[in-house]
Amino acid sequence: MSKQWIGGVVAAGCLVGLIACTDRGGDATRRPPDAVGQAEKAAAAAGNKAAEMAELARDKTRAFITSPEVRQDAAAVGSALKNAGNAAVATVDDAAITASVTQALARDAELKASRIEVQTRGGVVHLAGQASSAAAKARAAELAGGVQGVSAVDNALDVRAL
Repeated sequence: MSKQWIGGVVAAGCLVGLIACTDRGGDATRRPPDAVGQAEKAAAAAGNKAAEMAELARDKTRAFITSPEVRQDAAAVGSALKNAGNAAVATVDDAAITASVTQALARDAELKASRIEVQTRGGVVHLAGQASSAAAKARAAELAGGVQGVSAVDNALDVRAL
């Protein structure tokens, strides 16, 4: 190919490009740049609005969290959780005390044949059922009182010969 022919093709291409870029339809060539600019402005405005809304939400959340009502509610929840935890510990402790008293009574030769029901509430042991003698009744109360965690013994055993 000759240089003149290549130069002619390049010149023709430039001419076609110039014709395409001329203003044939009024502002047809300016619309795409304006549309892009408008989209950019709308995106920036939306971003600014979103930032404002986020700041407002943050401020309202802070105000809500630090309000006296929320502080009171949080304190009440904390107290309720503490009380529930204490009640759970007391229940576990009472169950452990009941098991220890029952075990101590079962190990005693005089009491092992007795049918003694043991219940514990708040560290107070309640003994119910039958004891073979007054001495056995006293021995049951003594054994129950010797278990760690027992604060008192309610000895409601009936004395009956077994």
